[in-house]
Order: sequence, then C-alpha cells, then structure tokens
Amino acid sequence: MSAALLAIHIIVAVSLIVVIMIQKSEGGGLGLGSGSMGGLMTVRGTANFLTRLTALLATTFIITSILLAILSSPGSNESSLFEDDVKSQESSPLEPVVPLAE
Repeated sequence: MSAALLAIHIIVAVSLIVVIMIQKSEGGGLGLGSGSMGGLMTVRGTANFLTRLTALLATTFIITSILLAILSSPGSNESSLFEDDVKSQESSPLEPVVPLAE
C-alpha cells in the first residue's frame, strides 16, 4: 500500500513541478503556457485550466504527504541511533579500567 502511495506521490510531485513551470509568469519564468495552443483554448481559458490543475495537484500532494506520514509512523519499529546507543549501554555496562602495575 505504501509503495503504491509513494509512487503516486512522486508522480504528483513531478506533475506539479511541470504544471507550475509552464504557467506564464510576470517575472519571466519559462512561460511555456503563453504561446498559441493551436486555437483550442484562449489564453484566459489556459490560465484557468492551469490554475485549477495546480490547485488539484497541490491538494493531492498534501493529502498523499499526510497519508505517507501516517502510514510510516505507527508501523515503524525502528529506533533512532540514540535509542540504539542507550540500549547497548544498558545491556553491557562499562567496566572500570584498571591501570597496569609497572
């Protein structure tokens, strides 16, 4: 389940990047969405479509992020490096170092 969700999450992330990059920006950007779309859509219609698509992809990205966080949290029995270090010290206590007599 989490592998499929992770794959969807990655696809949505890449799609979100592409959709944001093709939008026309006032500061330059790629502006790939500003050109002629073959007469299929007006500039305003393209902007509305890209805006809605961006909102949909962003919402999907946030939802998949939350779901991945929920799925990874309770099922993980892995401990942190610090906890492993503390457990190893509890299981094998340190013995005092006795200096060698000369």
